[in-house]
Amino acid sequence: MASELETEDLRNKIEYDSFALAKWAPTTSEINRDEFLGISFSHHIEILHKTKNIQEVLNCIHEAVVHQWDKYTLRDVLKAGIPQPEHIAPNNFAQTIPTAKASMKAIRMFKDEYLLDYINVEEIDAEDEDVDEAVVEQHIIQNIKRFIMTLGRDFTFVGNQYHLEIYGEEMKSDLLFFNRELNALVAIELKKGKFKPAYLGQLYAYMQVLDDKVKKPHENPCIGIVLCRSANQAYVEYAVRDYNKPMGVSTYKTLSDMPTSMREILPDVKEMMELLDEE
Repeated sequence: MASELETEDLRNKIEYDSFALAKWAPTTSEINRDEFLGISFSHHIEILHKTKNIQEVLNCIHEAVVHQWDKYTLRDVLKAGIPQPEHIAPNNFAQTIPTAKASMKAIRMFKDEYLLDYINVEEIDAEDEDVDEAVVEQHIIQNIKRFIMTLGRDFTFVGNQYHLEIYGEEMKSDLLFFNRELNALVAIELKKGKFKPAYLGQLYAYMQVLDDKVKKPHENPCIGIVLCRSANQAYVEYAVRDYNKPMGVSTYKTLSDMPTSMREILPDVKEMMELLDEE
C-alpha cells in the first residue's frame, strides 16, 4: 500500500492528463495484468516519469519484469534510453553488463533476426544436425564480408572453430568476432534448428574460457550469441535471465523463407558479390 507521501509526490510530478484512462482505452487490451502487477509502485513512478505514451509504458513494464530490475537499475536503464523490444535480440545484457550505457549499446547492437540469403537451404535440410551446422558455418565463412555487413558496424572477424582448451578439455567456438564499439569479443554459436536451453550452457562454457584465456586485460567480458533457425522470444528471455555472462539469442532466415514479393526486390546475389569484391 502506497504511503500518503508517495501518493502526494506522484500527484506533484506527473501530469494526469498525459496518462488519463480515457487515452489508455484504445490499448487496454494490450496490458498484461500479471506484468502490470509484477512491479512495485516505485517502478511505475520511474516509468511514468520517463515515458511519453502507453506503448513505451508497456515496453518498460515488460522489460522490468523479464529482467527483474530493481528500481535503481530501472532508473539507470531509462536514463540511457527507453527499451524498444522490436527487432532486438532477447538477452540478459542489462543484468550482466555493469553500466547502463554499455548495456544499452549491446542491446541495440544485436537484432532478433538476420537474413542469410546466401545459405543453400537444400544442404542444411540434411538429417545429420552436425552436418547442417557445419554447412551453415561454411556458407557464412565463404561470405564473411556480407555476414559482417549483416551484423553491423565495428565487427572484426577473429576466426571460426576457434580452438579453446582448459584443464585438458578442448572445445571449439563456431565463430569469434571482436567489436570495437563494445570493446569485447563476440562468440556466435550456430544452430540449424529451434532454440534449446542447452545451447546457452554450451555457449557459456566457451565464454568462460574466452574470458579467462583469450580476453585482453583492457577488454570487456565476452558477449555470446546463439544464432538459430527459430526461437520463442519470451521463452528465451526466461531461459537467459539467470546466466551471469552477457548472452542473447538471434534467429536467421534464408532467402527461401522470404515471400516471393520481397525476394524480387532484393539485389542479385552474384551482383552483390561482385560489388563487394570491387570494394
